[in-house]
Amino acid sequence: MTRSRTWPTWRLMHVEPRSGAENMARDAGLMDRARETGEAVFSVYSWSRPTLSLGRNQLAAGRYDLRQAAARAIDIVRRPTGGRALLHWREVTYSVTAPVTESESLKDSYERINRILVSGLSRLGVQALEAVGVARTPRPGELPCFAQPSDGELIVEGAKLVGSAQYRENGAMLQHGSILIADDQPVIASLLLSNAPELEPPAASTLSQALGREPSIDEVAVKLFDAVRELEDADAAVLGEAETREHTGRHLDHYRNELWTWRK
Repeated sequence: MTRSRTWPTWRLMHVEPRSGAENMARDAGLMDRARETGEAVFSVYSWSRPTLSLGRNQLAAGRYDLRQAAARAIDIVRRPTGGRALLHWREVTYSVTAPVTESESLKDSYERINRILVSGLSRLGVQALEAVGVARTPRPGELPCFAQPSDGELIVEGAKLVGSAQYRENGAMLQHGSILIADDQPVIASLLLSNAPELEPPAASTLSQALGREPSIDEVAVKLFDAVRELEDADAAVLGEAETREHTGRHLDHYRNELWTWRK
């Protein structure tokens, strides 16, 4: 196959369940690695316990019932990317890190990654489409991520299946997102200290609904990796977690720090 001018070399990474801080630190570390190596990495990972992730610029301080979250064994972490609150549990999280130049627009990279996701989901038996003309990207408030799709996000039968966000810094990008296996997102509203009028149960789509069964994370990962090899790099090799440990370690303290989690 003919490789793209940018991101010519890809690596594939499937990570065992980790804490929210570890997952975010690894994604941030993979951005460092992208700057150093010029390689793109497509990762699939999950979470060791239910975790509420907050968008980078989301207002959250004083808005969530931390006692309720602790009683329900729900961790809270703030992402390096923007967007709104998302509950990670019965879902598949993916991330893509890569070097970027000014010539590759945000739209271009979103569309490129969407092609991988759509192809991987199709291999799984799920026909996802990009949402068009549905809504502007909402401000990062209390409305949950899956309450409504925005232009370019992936939907099934009009409901959002994949929520994604991208961040760029110093010549590298991170895009990560969640593909719902089941819909745990209504839990988010129950963790708020006050019921905002805008909060309604999100009309999300799930893999379980689309397939009539619950796929395993391993199964989803295999299909996504097959799509990367078909569309981007036929020779994409596996990247072991041990190879990224040093990069992850640079960011762990940051994502464990409550000053970051509750910065806004």
